[in-house]
Amino acid sequence: MLRDIVIKGARENNLKNINLTIPRGKLVVFTGVSGSGKSTLAFDTIFAEGQRRYIESLSSYARMFLGQMHKPDVDMIDGLSPSISIDQKTTSHNPRSTVGTVTEIYDYLRLLYAHIGTPYCPNCNKPISTQTLDNIIEQIMQLEEGTKIVITAPVVRGKKGTFAKELAEYLKEGYLRAKIDGENYMLDEPISLDKNIKHNIYLVIDRLVIKPDLNTRLSESLESALKLTNGVVIVEANGTETLYSTNHSCPVCGYSIEEIAPRLFSFNTPFGACPGCSGLGFKQIMDVNKIIKNKNLSILDGALNVSGWAYDAAMGGMFFRAVASKFGVDLNTPIKDLPKEMLNMILYGTHGEKIDVTYKFKGKTTTSKMKFEGVIPNLERRYRETNSEYAKNELGKYLSEIDCDVCHGQRLKADALNVKIKKLNIIELTNLSVVKIKEFIESLKLTKTQQQIAEPILKEINARLNFLINVGLNYLTLSRSASTLSGGEAQRIRLATQIGSGLTGVLYILDEPSIGLHQRDNDRLLTTLKNLRDLDNTVIVVEHDEDTIRNADYLVDIGPYAGVHGGEVVATGSVEDLIKEPRSVTGKYLSGELKIETPKNRRKIEKGFIEIKGAKQNNLKNINVNIPIGVITAITGVSGSGKSSLINEILFPTASNVLNKSNLTEGKFKQINNLDKLDKVINIDQSPIGRTPRSNPATYTNVFNDIRELFSKTVDAKERGYTPGRFSFNISGGRCENCSGAGINKIEMFFLPDVYVTCDVCGGKRYNKETLEVKYKGKSIYDVLNMTISDACEFFENVPKIKNKLQTLNDVGLGYIKLGQPATELSGGEAQRVKLATELSKRSTGKSLYILDEPTTGLSMYDVDKLIKILNKLVANGNTIVIIEHNLDVIKIADYIIDLGPEGGDQGGEVVAYGTPEEVAKNSKSITGKYLKPYLKN
Repeated sequence: MLRDIVIKGARENNLKNINLTIPRGKLVVFTGVSGSGKSTLAFDTIFAEGQRRYIESLSSYARMFLGQMHKPDVDMIDGLSPSISIDQKTTSHNPRSTVGTVTEIYDYLRLLYAHIGTPYCPNCNKPISTQTLDNIIEQIMQLEEGTKIVITAPVVRGKKGTFAKELAEYLKEGYLRAKIDGENYMLDEPISLDKNIKHNIYLVIDRLVIKPDLNTRLSESLESALKLTNGVVIVEANGTETLYSTNHSCPVCGYSIEEIAPRLFSFNTPFGACPGCSGLGFKQIMDVNKIIKNKNLSILDGALNVSGWAYDAAMGGMFFRAVASKFGVDLNTPIKDLPKEMLNMILYGTHGEKIDVTYKFKGKTTTSKMKFEGVIPNLERRYRETNSEYAKNELGKYLSEIDCDVCHGQRLKADALNVKIKKLNIIELTNLSVVKIKEFIESLKLTKTQQQIAEPILKEINARLNFLINVGLNYLTLSRSASTLSGGEAQRIRLATQIGSGLTGVLYILDEPSIGLHQRDNDRLLTTLKNLRDLDNTVIVVEHDEDTIRNADYLVDIGPYAGVHGGEVVATGSVEDLIKEPRSVTGKYLSGELKIETPKNRRKIEKGFIEIKGAKQNNLKNINVNIPIGVITAITGVSGSGKSSLINEILFPTASNVLNKSNLTEGKFKQINNLDKLDKVINIDQSPIGRTPRSNPATYTNVFNDIRELFSKTVDAKERGYTPGRFSFNISGGRCENCSGAGINKIEMFFLPDVYVTCDVCGGKRYNKETLEVKYKGKSIYDVLNMTISDACEFFENVPKIKNKLQTLNDVGLGYIKLGQPATELSGGEAQRVKLATELSKRSTGKSLYILDEPTTGLSMYDVDKLIKILNKLVANGNTIVIIEHNLDVIKIADYIIDLGPEGGDQGGEVVAYGTPEEVAKNSKSITGKYLKPYLKN
């Protein structure tokens, strides 16, 4: 086998025909500035070719379903192993997918509960056990000899009806006696039962006297009774009734569980899922608090925050007037002062009752008796019935998730929830953190038989829990929805799963696994990557983290800069090799020639604090937090310590509702003071800037409007009468109609995957021939969209309106991306920087609150340096910045730090330290401070 991976002539995207040799069986780190071509080389070239070769090795039948893979633009790659990509794409958006199901730990827990779980009666709270027929006979034969017993089969328990047909059927089968509601009856005589009363009917199977030789007849009688009742029999002796069951049944009240099997604990199957929510654990309802904008307003003043239900809307007006007339109330009355019955009728309708509705029809005023559906039922119906994605999104704004009222968020039916191990049902166990579950598993005290059954199951569970702990995910709960995981968390879960698979000889390619990790947890991650390597695998990591770079066996530095100025192999080998290479920007930061300076002076807090009191969202422990106004504040702490709960779920939605007049769901807290010192809040997160390829940096920043307007003012455009709309690829007129401005066409292959081909009319240029004939400085609108932002800055240098917006994109390190690059091709970090640039290009009021969640994602040390300059510029204008961050270079330049912890999950949620970076570094309780201290020394 080749000991190296040899690449020749790689030209994918911006790669400049590079040749590279990578040693196998090593931890290899690809580094370089953002956009230099690292991911193109790792994922679009090496992994893509490995995947393509694997699929082509399969049968034609298998390839038919997998489809043809893209062949990367490379002359040759030798020494490739089977490749596995572990990127930052969220594991699943399916609400049924959880950390437990993704890691398969939940599957093993279902096995564990099915085999050693103890069912409990929900009525009597007593454990239930099964008995064999021999067990039952043995217990009955222990009664004193001569004891008279009656064996009965409870065929009806607590049900209304006369049951005449059933009783007649039992008589035909030879059963003569029954005990009904405690009284004895003969079935061959008329029996009259009240159909409105709940009855208990027990068939009398046999009357016996205990004797030494009774076993055979007793066995026959018991078998007969058990067959009738599907496993339940009652034996009366000396005036006492005892219930026996070959199923899991309560001996006191008769509650029984038919079958305890792994499927009973699955919320993804009808057998185990809660019937109220089908196993989701929640229901979506139209939220009254989102529909009523302001209870101090009247309906006439627009109190209802719902499109189509304003007072002046035709339907809304006539029904609101009708309801007001019925109750004799003026519609100028504030919502809070309306009679409860009237508000309920407006919101929920008349429930079939007809009221007098006056309306105009063909110029005449008419009054008719009509039913009123109500605002909320109307919204619910429209949401269910619409096929419009836009309407779904609009109506979805009024939806809120509430716990299912049947299972109370526990997803499973009652039978499953009543099976427990050490007093915890399976959902209660998965609600614990990974560390707590491990402690629970290790503390189990099992019988010898249970130990034999559980040993292989516990081995698998323990191994997977350890893998999660080793990649820094000890704070997660197994019940957490996979859709709520960050890209870094999802990637590390997949990494943990791969380690558990124990594969060798595999090529693993990872994309910045350190994202979202505290420096303490990053040490654990590095150990995990080395373990993966030590299994004789090759591990290629695209990474900017300095610790990861310094721990690599082999480095590949791509650059020297981004986009067209990158795509070359600048240096390979060790850290020293990168430092020796003068073109390596990474090497300059590693040597200290370039560095992010620690500020000599911190900004003084002169504008007061945003005061958050009683924060209790998720794991926050009723904490009070003061965030200074007019400075940069870093929110730090180990992964899962409560940073996002505090900022993204409490501060941002509350500030947005107050300052931006939005209607977001707020987390749990008592109060927030001093938001009136700000005028708006801007959340710059990593969500996509658009869901379709039609959205791009030019459209998102609105610079495309200015560019289209500029093209419409050219001589050619004026002569042809072209308006700015002519240069949009989203509307008819200027776009290519063959592809509707997409540049590609989808070809349906029926039983094969759909194929996307470049439009053969416009050649992928999105516009028709006439539009492309209009030029500005020799470039068509397509040419401009195909420019990098750096090139576009130079091209439009004499058009300040355009240049200024493009310059902000360039300043945040996005000079390498194209103006028209589809939003679907941008990473989360790139999307975040596009948003940051958009805000920078707007005129600042100096009183804005900017919230950034890990803005260093995807940034090299060179680009972090650029970002810090931008942040300082924002604060210099009087704005307030709050950053959730793990990057120590960013943390050290903050004016103020709020460190949460001390650990993650239920062991976090407290304020560990606060103050300047120097003050936090001196705090012995702060894990962040321990790692920060060396960074404060320039």
